[in-house]
Amino acid sequence: MPFDVTLVRWPGAASWVFAPVPAEHAPDSAGAFGRVPVTATVDGRTWSTSVWRDRRAGWLLPVPARVRRGKDDGDVVTVDVEVDPTRL
Repeated sequence: MPFDVTLVRWPGAASWVFAPVPAEHAPDSAGAFGRVPVTATVDGRTWSTSVWRDRRAGWLLPVPARVRRGKDDGDVVTVDVEVDPTRL
């Protein structure tokens, strides 16, 4: 089920932009290295990736620039994530 979320830029020199995944939309448990393979859709653009579990920030979906298309930290996007059982 899709949800709306505000993009956040991780601090650092080569910072990534993430869509935080609310607990009710997150995987039940973390896989190897705290990651779970998913099929993600952000504002209608779909790709295969993984969500990451961060101890402080919770589940995070990395959103590359090619998918964001001009959106960045502070912008709201519509997200859907589904665990990809073929890649577990």
